[in-house]
Amino acid sequence: MVNAYLDIGIQSRMNRIINSKDNRVVMLAIDHPYFQGPTTGLRNMSNTITTLLPYCDCLMTTRGAVRSNIAPEDVGSKPIMLRVTGGNSVLFDELSDEKLTVTIKEAIRMDAAGVAVSVYIGSANQQQTIINLTEMINHADEYGIPVLAVTAVGKNMARNLRYLSLASRICQDAGARIIKTYYCEEFSKLVDAVAPTPVVVAGGKYSSPPDALQMAYNSVQAGAVGVDFGRNIFQDDNPIGMIKGICAIVHENHTVKEALDIYNAYLPDACKLD
Repeated sequence: MVNAYLDIGIQSRMNRIINSKDNRVVMLAIDHPYFQGPTTGLRNMSNTITTLLPYCDCLMTTRGAVRSNIAPEDVGSKPIMLRVTGGNSVLFDELSDEKLTVTIKEAIRMDAAGVAVSVYIGSANQQQTIINLTEMINHADEYGIPVLAVTAVGKNMARNLRYLSLASRICQDAGARIIKTYYCEEFSKLVDAVAPTPVVVAGGKYSSPPDALQMAYNSVQAGAVGVDFGRNIFQDDNPIGMIKGICAIVHENHTVKEALDIYNAYLPDACKLD
């Protein structure tokens, strides 16, 4: 009976993270400063959050960002996916050397809907990051909080189906409730490999509006429940147009062309894209 109640808690939080009406989600990733510092687009994080929060379904962020940059009136308006691992910066070559940095009790105190742990399969610290994931799952399951596993990649790791499927399946078998990974060719095979665990696609480095919208479209067409984009939104010159275009693809099944029209609607005429 106790486990049944815990499952209800997890499902309730999963319904906050992933829209239960269409089983889709647009996460806004703004957790980059935990290792990149004041990166472009997040130097004034309060402004970025205020601007983009109304349009996302879930905010993936850090403890400090929640405390310092979310206006009191916006607290609780969107579910928080709280990053709970860290320990290195861009000044250190081996980013995979991460540990758990936030306790589950702190996540509960901050009313996080879920917690996020990075796992670096194939890295020098593979074992430690898998243990980070399993330890957090052990703690989070006790309180009915879902864990999102991020299949992080190092500089020399290929983002292909074989590697990403391996990493994603390991995370699923560890008990992750959501998998965040990168898009690759034959992505539907990755989704099938971890079904029924929902998969969200990371945006990666900033590319271009057409490329980012195409990635979002390809991802959901291949079975992803949505995307967790950051730099392709907040580093774009037209962030509101970008996130609205992504939402149109994810939640309304719009084409890339239709999403680009939405993007253009928020640009001055001289800057509109084909």
